[in-house]
Amino acid sequence: MRTATGSALISVGETRVICTASVQESVPRWLAGSGRGWVTAEYGMLPASTGERKQRDVSKGRADGRTVEIQRLIGRSLRGVIDFDALGERTIFIDCDVLQADGGTRCASITGGMVALELAAGRLLAEGKLERSPLTGSVAAVSCGIVDGTPLLDLDYSEDSAAEVDANVVMTGDGGLVEVQATAERTPLSRAHLDELLALAAAGIEQLRAAQEQAIAQASG
Repeated sequence: MRTATGSALISVGETRVICTASVQESVPRWLAGSGRGWVTAEYGMLPASTGERKQRDVSKGRADGRTVEIQRLIGRSLRGVIDFDALGERTIFIDCDVLQADGGTRCASITGGMVALELAAGRLLAEGKLERSPLTGSVAAVSCGIVDGTPLLDLDYSEDSAAEVDANVVMTGDGGLVEVQATAERTPLSRAHLDELLALAAAGIEQLRAAQEQAIAQASG
């Protein structure tokens, strides 16, 4: 998006999310005068993104619990690789809007949001507004789960709804775990299965990081 400081359109199967980074030369009141910046995220689904029309949050007067949980997850994940001192007293807003949903929208939002954030940071550096990059690393996220006893990566909606175990894994580019959300729907999750899912997620995130780097190189070139 030409009007955003950084942006990315991520497609993961039938899931598509537009992620934008917008810079505001101010910080929340509780950070004013600290010399430190902030990164926050907002998430939303377009009314037709799920097939059956989803009512807009603004028409309900407030965001639903799922929306709040997801945007907090996105914000936490991205803040894990930010040097707030290097960012200075400015805020970067990462807005993730789901155009089409077929499972894994929060993971796609984190992965695409990271690209938008990296492009925004690069632009601030190029414009001389930053002395050094505020990024200390990168993050990407992927869903995984166990369906009919088989571990699967990047579940679509039909797989997710039938999964015995459903997990979302957020990792840094160097393999550090930022967040793991795992739920056993019917049968308890064994430690061996958890380790298997984390290994599967790590392999997927390595591929996602390669795709992130390629997208950033194309946009910057």
